[in-house]
Amino acid sequence: MTQKRFIYLIIAAFITGTTLMLYIHYNSSRNINNLVDGNAKLLRELRLGNCLGEVERDIIWVESRIRAAIATDDTSHIEGVNLKIAEVESLLDTIEDANVDPAAVKHIERLGFLAREKLTAKNKLMHEFFRSGHMDDTSLIANPRAREISNEISQVTRAIFDSRQSYLTVLSTSIEADGKKALQWNIILIVIVVLAAGAVFWFIIDRYSQQSALIVRLDASEKKVRETAQIKENFLANMSHEIRTPLNAMLGFTNLLKVRQLDGQSQQFVGAIQSAGENLMTIVNDILDLSKIEAGMMRIETSTFSVRGLLHSVETLFSEKVREKELRFAVDIDKGIPDTLIGDPVRLTQILVNLIENAIKFTDKGAVNIRVENKETDGSKITLGFLVQDTGIGIDPKKLAAIFERFLQAEDSITRRYGGTGLGLSIVKKLVELQRGEVSVESTPGKGTSFRVSIPYRISTEQFTLKLVQDVTPYKREGSAPVHLLVVDDNRMNQELMRHLLAQWQLNFDIAGDGMTALNMLQEKHYDLVLMDIQMPGMDGYTAAQSIRQQLHLNVPIIAMTAHAMAGEREKCLSYGMNDYISKPVNERILHDLIIQFTGGREQPASATQQYQYINLGYLQSVSKGNRNYEKKATCQFIEMIPEELQLMQQAIGQHDVPALHRTAHSMKTSVSIMGLTERLQRLLDLLEYTTGKDEASTAFMELRNICEGALEEARHFHARL
Repeated sequence: MTQKRFIYLIIAAFITGTTLMLYIHYNSSRNINNLVDGNAKLLRELRLGNCLGEVERDIIWVESRIRAAIATDDTSHIEGVNLKIAEVESLLDTIEDANVDPAAVKHIERLGFLAREKLTAKNKLMHEFFRSGHMDDTSLIANPRAREISNEISQVTRAIFDSRQSYLTVLSTSIEADGKKALQWNIILIVIVVLAAGAVFWFIIDRYSQQSALIVRLDASEKKVRETAQIKENFLANMSHEIRTPLNAMLGFTNLLKVRQLDGQSQQFVGAIQSAGENLMTIVNDILDLSKIEAGMMRIETSTFSVRGLLHSVETLFSEKVREKELRFAVDIDKGIPDTLIGDPVRLTQILVNLIENAIKFTDKGAVNIRVENKETDGSKITLGFLVQDTGIGIDPKKLAAIFERFLQAEDSITRRYGGTGLGLSIVKKLVELQRGEVSVESTPGKGTSFRVSIPYRISTEQFTLKLVQDVTPYKREGSAPVHLLVVDDNRMNQELMRHLLAQWQLNFDIAGDGMTALNMLQEKHYDLVLMDIQMPGMDGYTAAQSIRQQLHLNVPIIAMTAHAMAGEREKCLSYGMNDYISKPVNERILHDLIIQFTGGREQPASATQQYQYINLGYLQSVSKGNRNYEKKATCQFIEMIPEELQLMQQAIGQHDVPALHRTAHSMKTSVSIMGLTERLQRLLDLLEYTTGKDEASTAFMELRNICEGALEEARHFHARL
């Protein structure tokens, strides 16, 4: 039964039941009213019968009193006769007014006439008494008419009684019938109510059974969906791994080839290989991003970023492609927009990259223009509007409504001519909506397309205007102590790629083909860092990392290198004891920075000659982008805040103020990060933030203070140079 028919059935049943109940209630009420009326009539007849009895009795009493007065010539016997006769007259009036039986009307009238004759006889007697002073007129007693009146009064009263008796019989019969009918209708009503209650109860039980069965089916369906989702996730993870693993080697060796001396044709071949690899990587990333969004695992992070710096990076990213196609490329940012905002710069970059890539791909001549404007400012919030405009092939107006759908492009020929999967704009729309923004498109075929995006951000309380300079730091590590790395990877191409990269950076390394070999090598030799592949035959990277921590009890930093790029992969790696995560194909810059970070090394521009033992200026200089004013201000804040926090921490330990100690240790993590001390002090600050023991805190504080004093001395030296 369909939902619509079921609703109609319920409505029809409700109307029928209501009508039936009203009909039964009407008949029951009518019979009850008849019963009440009959009882009222019966009560009235009983009262009339009593009145008749009283009339007969009072008339006889009046006659007897008059006879007694005449016989004894004593007027005292007629005292109260007037009152009694008045009562008789009143009773007669009541009987006449209340009577409804036509047969009894003439008897009642006759009874009234006879009563009045008795009254006349009494009046004559009283008149005679007042005339003669005697009441011995026996003619009233011996008068046959008086006897006849008395007899007739009795007969008339009896006739009235007989007439009323038949009427009472009919009335009683009618009352009994009405009572039976009322009882029957009430019984019918009770039966219907019981049946309706039973039907409702059965309906509820039936619906509950159906609902329970539906819940069981839904549980089974949900379980199947989860299994399907898990299969899909595993497939995507495996697909990602299988595609990224050869891509890692392909792009890595391509980068190595590009720095070699090649002839023109070879250089062209290398460029084609790199372009194909990057296109394939873009497709893989799009599919994985869409999978994350649909699974609700795409996270919008919040961090402080520079709008102008981000746009400058995007402009630099596409400068080569624009130059190859001989297009004009311009970025225009309203001067009134604050430079430092709080939001997700990664997702904003992804949105702009997708839109600009589309614009460049579909524009053969002309220009691609980017404009950023202030759509709305509300206190500490600002809504930025981004306009990506091109002079390309445009889009048919009929296709605009579906342009953001998955796997859909404006024309089938687009895929054949320009390539692509049609996922880019769908990802853009979903990423914009995740940030509570809006996206729209306007286009004219043959003239170009304009994409408009608006996203809300928070304005940072501290604004820095950074000088944008291109990062030209060479990939060369400067350091005195030799660093030994262990690369764990079963893929020969990846091994060869890592061998060339690490040798190029002049690092010492060994290579293990599986997890068990890596464990044996770690037992025999000290390594400063382990680069661990995840998916390997035998012992995989997760198990190997767990064994390093739990069986070998080594604290050597472990960086996961995996072709898995699904959401939650980094957290999974960290849960197995690894320190960080890098996805394949490996980005040389990111890998280089991670090696420097976890081995305590420092990378400095070629012009820098000063080496520091404690502080690491890499993070500060990467943020400042060459802005010496910012570096000077940040270093000055470090020099001022660290002694204050050390003093607060010492006081908290001395007073055993655990909450104050925890707060200061947590706050200090931020203070030391700007000078690159996070890795060196992380263990001590974690201990001080969570410990409750005074002796343990004192020992950790002494070590912390010694390092901070050395760092302060180096920071003062660096500040003086600035």
